[in-house]
Amino acid sequence: MERLVWKSVFTGSPAGRWRGARRPIIKEDENVWRSAPARRLAFLIDAAAYYACLERTLGQAEEQIWITGWDFDPRIKLRPADPHAEALGTMLERLAAQRPNLKIRILVWAMGPIYSGKSLRLFRKQKWASHQQIELRFASHRALRGSHHQKLVCIDDSIAFVGGIDLTARRWDQPEHAAESKLRRDPDGKPYDPVHDIQVVFEGEASRAIGDLCRARWKSSVGEEVEAPCSKAVAWPTRTTPVLEDCPVAIARTEPASDERRGRQEALRLTLDALRSARRHIYIESQYFASRKIGHALCERLREPEGPEIVVITTHSSHGFLERIFMGGNRDRLTRLLKQADRYGRMRVGYPVVPTADGSEQEVMIHSKVVAIDDRFLRVGSSNLNHRSESLDTECDVAVEAASEQHRAALARIRNRLLAEHLDVEASEVEDTLRETSSLVAVFDRLNARRRGIRPFDGVDDGGATSLVWGTGLVDPRRPIRPFYRLHVLLRRWGGQVFALFARLLPSSWRPNSAIDSEIKPSGSGRKK
Repeated sequence: MERLVWKSVFTGSPAGRWRGARRPIIKEDENVWRSAPARRLAFLIDAAAYYACLERTLGQAEEQIWITGWDFDPRIKLRPADPHAEALGTMLERLAAQRPNLKIRILVWAMGPIYSGKSLRLFRKQKWASHQQIELRFASHRALRGSHHQKLVCIDDSIAFVGGIDLTARRWDQPEHAAESKLRRDPDGKPYDPVHDIQVVFEGEASRAIGDLCRARWKSSVGEEVEAPCSKAVAWPTRTTPVLEDCPVAIARTEPASDERRGRQEALRLTLDALRSARRHIYIESQYFASRKIGHALCERLREPEGPEIVVITTHSSHGFLERIFMGGNRDRLTRLLKQADRYGRMRVGYPVVPTADGSEQEVMIHSKVVAIDDRFLRVGSSNLNHRSESLDTECDVAVEAASEQHRAALARIRNRLLAEHLDVEASEVEDTLRETSSLVAVFDRLNARRRGIRPFDGVDDGGATSLVWGTGLVDPRRPIRPFYRLHVLLRRWGGQVFALFARLLPSSWRPNSAIDSEIKPSGSGRKK
């Protein structure tokens, strides 16, 4: 019984309640592509932790380094605080020169450098990219307006990194998210706003699965089949404390459908199954919060008299006119819809801010993609809660479902740490309030009292619109845009019938002789083509 009590300190769940039989959320071949064990796993909160861990790991590579992303900028430094730190491209070139058997493959969405506006020099001939052991390719997308959005790094199939952080400019930041930081500069020396994100690092069979995914994506984009590496000598990165050990890691993908192959919507199915399984708490971080399917699932939970509490942390500001109208507008409309369904007061939605020197507030951009369910499930990856991440873009998420008391306590600590960062309190304060109230909403309300904190969205408590902004299907499509698909279907459906009708209307003397009437005998059964 003592163990149950200690566990409730972290989770906010009454002792003993969690022991009830539950159906597993993760179901291989239903809502995930593959589930494989990880010997060790850690959550790297914010890019400063990720980049430092990655640098300590890259130096051990012997055969293969895979970098797969939405964007890539070789000019970034993984340790910007060190004035002597080398740029990422220079580091990769040095590693290739030191290890003749090492092959570095970088796959970037072809439009990523254009959208980011900071990596256009990748199209020019550069020394590091022309190295014979470094291969940089730009992946086109088989779906119109779709993007390659996965953020993966895999080193000799031994260590893998998965999450929402690309190796590009304007991603590095620390948990303090200071309004102004001399270290937060892009490679051109320009400052950028605070940004929050998260990446997962793990080793074991799960990392080999990420290597398989990188090779499959490379073959699909480049046409080259690459064998798995033989070397497995990469050690767990130093100064990175594992949060979980000997735990299964599930991998969920999103891939658009095409004429040649069916699409994959594992990430959406996994998220929906997770939301439906929640008993007490749903915690979400997402850059975009505009998915109608996710919104309806959350509304259903809010209407339940004994349903779970829901806390959503998302981004307030939008970049560009279209994003402001459609993504920002649909976020506000979805929030309004949820508030109307929240008859029991169990939901909070907000965006994080930090104080500035002049007494005003600076928003922290949320770039993370996190779904935490009670103390039993945590999903991190590249999938936003918008339509294009559900079936149009190429995405990769990883999820852990607790298999022991230790796993549950560890997952609860990560969720509490994330919320504590936004509230500017210690994780222990979140744990104490959860222990006292068993309520994530109470944590949000009681501890959200500092200059740095979470702010509500304005204008969502009125009786405004809750339907999607008109034209959303073009900007944030639910499925691949195929302008000639309907014509193609009609031609396939009616073409044969029209031809048969036309043939019957022809005079018999104009019709070609059948094989029976012809002196030429049919070959075999006449069915082989």
